Amino acid sequence: MARDTMQRNVICQELNNLGNHPTADQVYNAVHEKYPRISRATVYRTLNRLSDEGLVTRVKVSDGADRFDHQTHQHYHVRCAQCGRVADVNMPNLSLLDTEAARLSGYVVEGHSLLFEGLCPGCARESEMEDADA
Repeated sequence: MARDTMQRNVICQELNNLGNHPTADQVYNAVHEKYPRISRATVYRTLNRLSDEGLVTRVKVSDGADRFDHQTHQHYHVRCAQCGRVADVNMPNLSLLDTEAARLSGYVVEGHSLLFEGLCPGCARESEMEDADA
């Protein structure tokens, strides 16, 4: 059990250090640099467990690897369609959507996730420069 706690702590620390909504592979690479004996399977299993326990947030990306966020408060994300970068969008909680979705569907809605898609500022500038050169 002590080993599991040490591994959890190391993985959580690296997730916090990365702070950029990393994939499980990116977390593994960061952990593996400092602790080469921790396996990829351990990192994946631990991230999944932390997500299931609500200690980290899993950001599901439809056409890519899930991302992990050390921030667990209700917030939203935006993903760049070009480079894949994921960032936080701090806006009011849209909890009324849960009530309306429950009313319309008959489901007991327990929450929602929202992922905006677009171009990050860097990719948007790059795209504008390419358009100007054309």
